[in-house]
Amino acid sequence: MYPFIKRGMDIFFVILFLPLWLPVMVVLAVLVTTTSRGGIFFKQQRFGKNQRLFSIYKFRSMKINTPKDVPTDQLANPQQYITKVGRVLRKLSLDELPQLINILKGDMSLVGPRPALYNQLDLIALREKNGSNAVPVGLTGLAQIKGRDELPLEEKAAYDGEYARRMGFLFDIKILLATVFKAISGSGVKVN
Repeated sequence: MYPFIKRGMDIFFVILFLPLWLPVMVVLAVLVTTTSRGGIFFKQQRFGKNQRLFSIYKFRSMKINTPKDVPTDQLANPQQYITKVGRVLRKLSLDELPQLINILKGDMSLVGPRPALYNQLDLIALREKNGSNAVPVGLTGLAQIKGRDELPLEEKAAYDGEYARRMGFLFDIKILLATVFKAISGSGVKVN
């Protein structure tokens, strides 16, 4: 029953806050395109629920010469690739706003495990063991409010498993509220 409520909640909240997030996205789109060469959005293949691949959208925060499909923390010198505007977008998690489109399309939910890169097979394997591949991926999740980029892979996956076991309306609301405070403070985010 909750999966239907969850999907309805996702659509309701994204549309309810449309007057707030749409103007912000327009301003950010202008900033991204006027401060560095390249497009507005960054598109990448990620795993969704039940390991279904989909294209995730983000505001482009890196230069166009950045190696493709390499997580930022695995780049030899990430500083050289992140744009000035991109640094701020990442710090405040504003680069994630285009994923509201993914939510409306049904690729993602507001809350769930973060979508893994198609080549993060170690994370996918850990999630398969704890059942979290079977729940919708999210814009935010339990691992994001517990430490995000500062967590080792095994701990992130453990939080994803805990979310899969506890998923429910009140738990999702609690995670959404905690996310707002995390985003404002910028804690747990590695900008590199």
